Amino acid sequence: MRRTTLTQFLIERERAGRINADLRLLIETIARACKAISVRVNKGSLGGGGASVGVQNVQGETQKALDVLSNEILLEANEWGGNLAALASEEMENPSPIPTHYPRGEYLLLFDPLDGSSNIDVNISTGTIFSVLRCPHGHDGKPCEPDEQAFLQPGNKQVAAGFAVYGPTTILVVTVGDGAHGFTLDRETFSFALTHPEIRIPEETSEFAINTSNMRRWEAPVKRYIDECLAGKDGPRGRDFNMRWVASMVADVFRVISRGGIFMYPRDSKNKDGRLRLMYEANPMAFIVEQAGGAATEGRTRILDIQPKGLHQRIAVVLGSKQEVERVASYHP
Repeated sequence: MRRTTLTQFLIERERAGRINADLRLLIETIARACKAISVRVNKGSLGGGGASVGVQNVQGETQKALDVLSNEILLEANEWGGNLAALASEEMENPSPIPTHYPRGEYLLLFDPLDGSSNIDVNISTGTIFSVLRCPHGHDGKPCEPDEQAFLQPGNKQVAAGFAVYGPTTILVVTVGDGAHGFTLDRETFSFALTHPEIRIPEETSEFAINTSNMRRWEAPVKRYIDECLAGKDGPRGRDFNMRWVASMVADVFRVISRGGIFMYPRDSKNKDGRLRLMYEANPMAFIVEQAGGAATEGRTRILDIQPKGLHQRIAVVLGSKQEVERVASYHP
């Protein structure tokens, strides 16, 4: 069976006027970087990728060697192509402008280079998450300086988003605003082939993903929802639920978009604003989930409508099957 490649898929979108050539090339460049990261991840301990480098990133987390390497791969792949005005990474405190000796493009790229890197040592799936915005224009019609303020756009301004999962197979899920589509890396041709077209999340589900070790700190609406799930057939939901938790957002979200479910990382008494990053994780994942027919909220507000206050802002996340997400939101006053 001959499958559509990622390049063919993007060219079709370009011909249909959905994207322009620069955005197509940008997504292709990100995909190539993901291939390179996948190779390094698959080496595991042979490449020393799980070792700590003894340095904390701007998030206060201890970096692994693969965190640093993945960040460098994405920076080096994207800074010279002429598609971007600047890049921002979860691993860096400030945006990285395009070097002056390279042409500057109209887009801004944000990325989490290696989501779930704490799982490297135990051979659990990790991944890369990315988000693309347009660089704002000033009153004179020229692009503004790509400083931090230029990146602080709500998620509904995204023109593309995606994530890669480095698991038994490497899968890239992409949206350009006309649905969510999944591509699997063919190790023989080393190209991404369309294997999950027009992903649709079932509206109902009997699975939930949450870190129950934080239960004692949860707010009442979240505890109510989980208690109802755990009560199973004997509770108000009238059916049994299964709990799944990989502790790697890319893996948990891919499971949700593949077979339904709800993923929750709510705010609690320890993480009063939430734990995940709005710009690098919540916004791109919310965009993808909504394009697949799901929903995403921080409890009270649709994630894509939130106006960012900072590049590394944290937020609560509830996303997945629409009916379940709406139920959780309805429990919040």
